[in-house]
Amino acid sequence: MAVYRRGYRRYQGRLTGEWERLMVLPRFAWEGLLQQRLIAILFVLALFWPVGCALFIYLSHHLDLLQGFGGAAGNFFQVNGEFFFVFMNVQSFAAIILSAFAGPSLIAPDLANGALPLYFSRPLTRTTYVLSRMLVLVGVLSPVTWIPGLVLFAMQSGMAGWGWFAENYRFGLAVVGGFFLWILLVSLLAMACSAYVRWRVVAGALVLGLFFILGGAAELANAVLRVDWASALNPARSMEQVWRAMLGLRPLPGPDAWQCAVCLGVMVAVLAVVLSRKLRPVEVVS
Repeated sequence: MAVYRRGYRRYQGRLTGEWERLMVLPRFAWEGLLQQRLIAILFVLALFWPVGCALFIYLSHHLDLLQGFGGAAGNFFQVNGEFFFVFMNVQSFAAIILSAFAGPSLIAPDLANGALPLYFSRPLTRTTYVLSRMLVLVGVLSPVTWIPGLVLFAMQSGMAGWGWFAENYRFGLAVVGGFFLWILLVSLLAMACSAYVRWRVVAGALVLGLFFILGGAAELANAVLRVDWASALNPARSMEQVWRAMLGLRPLPGPDAWQCAVCLGVMVAVLAVVLSRKLRPVEVVS
């Protein structure tokens, strides 16, 4: 419309806040992921182990149902730090599988179709774009990691009483804090692979492969160099060491929890730099 007609009127409605803008992309991404049958199946399968752990906690407080097993049942059904460590190990693998299938579909389509200039022309910065994409994976991985872990901790606390909670409250903190660290690492890795490999299938395979490759390379370096510090280069092993320290368990052989935490921090920083270099609205090709 021509300017001299003065038909233009500035928008007078309510302006959305920054958090509302941040949640626009996750809201539509969650809807798209839930419509994928494979993601829904993997999500349901990932909940089987928490249900089994809940049954384990119930039986540990109703040993009269297992009288046929004698005193061995009482020694087996114990809810302690080792119980939560095993739970976290299994669910961390489920988180890797889910991120390998859900993560590559977040950034790769935007890069392949040149959509970043459209995003960044809106009130959306590179940081908020990465945060919004990470929130998608946080929303997908939380129901299979720290949320069921917190439910199991609450279930055990309710059945064992206040004394058990006061003595073992660190288990609940370890489950929540440990899983958030794992979600951060896995989410950044999935987004970095999605940014550099624009094919979803290849990016998903790369997410799975990196964990196995880094684990194998760490063990090979230990064997060749006759050292044990290379275990810190394995993200899964390093995270296990940190989890054991948070749960108050005996550490695994090799680098201690602080050294593993430093290595994990370096991995997170490297992945953040990779995303920062790749997510550019304009790219100059020489």
